[in-house]
Amino acid sequence: MAEKLSDEQIKSALAELNALAGDSGEWILNDDKISKTFKFKSFIRAFGWMSQMAIWAEKLVHHPEWFNVYNKVEVTLTTHDAGGLTELDFKLAEKMEKFR
Repeated sequence: MAEKLSDEQIKSALAELNALAGDSGEWILNDDKISKTFKFKSFIRAFGWMSQMAIWAEKLVHHPEWFNVYNKVEVTLTTHDAGGLTELDFKLAEKMEKFR
C-alpha cells in the first residue's frame, strides 16, 4: 500500500505539478485531494484523453475520480486506502499533464 505524503511533501509535489501545468490551469489542494478541470477543443478530444488516461490508471493500479461534460473533464485524485495523497496521485497527475 502507498504511504500518505507529509504536508511538506505534498506542497513540494504540488508546486512541481503546477509548474508542469503551465498556463493550462492549476491543480488545487482541498481535503487531502488534488483536483483540476481540463478543457479540450471538442468532446472527442476530451474522451480520447480520458481513454489514454484510463490505460495509465490501469498500469499504475490507481484510478481517478472524474466527470466529463462535452469538452471538460473534472479530475480529483486521492488514495483512499492511505487516507490522503500519495506518490501515486502525483504520478497520475503528471501523466495527465503530459498527455493533455
